[in-house]
Amino acid sequence: MFKLSLLCVAAVLFVSSQEAHGKMTCKLPQVQIPDDWITMVSPCTKKMKEQVQEELTAAMTYFAMGAHFSKDTVNRPGFAKIFFDSASEERDHAIKIIGYLLMRGGLTKDISQLIRDPQPLSETWADGLSALKDALKLEAHVTRKIRDIATTCEEPGRDGQDFNDYHLVDWLTGDFLTEQYEGQRDLAGKISNLGKMLEAHGALGEFLFDKKLLTGASV
Repeated sequence: MFKLSLLCVAAVLFVSSQEAHGKMTCKLPQVQIPDDWITMVSPCTKKMKEQVQEELTAAMTYFAMGAHFSKDTVNRPGFAKIFFDSASEERDHAIKIIGYLLMRGGLTKDISQLIRDPQPLSETWADGLSALKDALKLEAHVTRKIRDIATTCEEPGRDGQDFNDYHLVDWLTGDFLTEQYEGQRDLAGKISNLGKMLEAHGALGEFLFDKKLLTGASV
């Protein structure tokens, strides 16, 4: 196989220098890889692929939030910062799920439906409080989807298939659910504090809250 690869490299170099003399192609025989190592059943693989789209939709929504609060007519850099950071986290989640699917052999064939033009769920928000509430609803939705994967993949076997994919469920609960629950609690706290500041100080309360978000202070 190594000798064949070297021959292909030589052929490519030859073609690049001899284009005027016609085209040359070099094909290696398709390798037959045993599939015994691919143990994820189709319902789990399907839901994991769907979760990639969920994470990307969340990322695009957070990007839209960050862009909205960055506008000169809104000018809330603290809110923009936390939402852009959240967008990056959701994108990283999608990459991690793709990596897991690759590790388990769940992406050895067609991947055309893995990413389907994700769009933000909204593009404008009345104020910072409404954006935080939408963010909490979004996180709760994503959490439910992750839990749904775990529920599906820990079911007892049926139709001759073993659905008890303990590794996948452990990976989801360890790498994703703890972060989701912590993030939800953080957003709930921010909503509570901002609401109190708005009630006590009006628009000035959101301004001060934004400054704390920008500096990373506890809010």
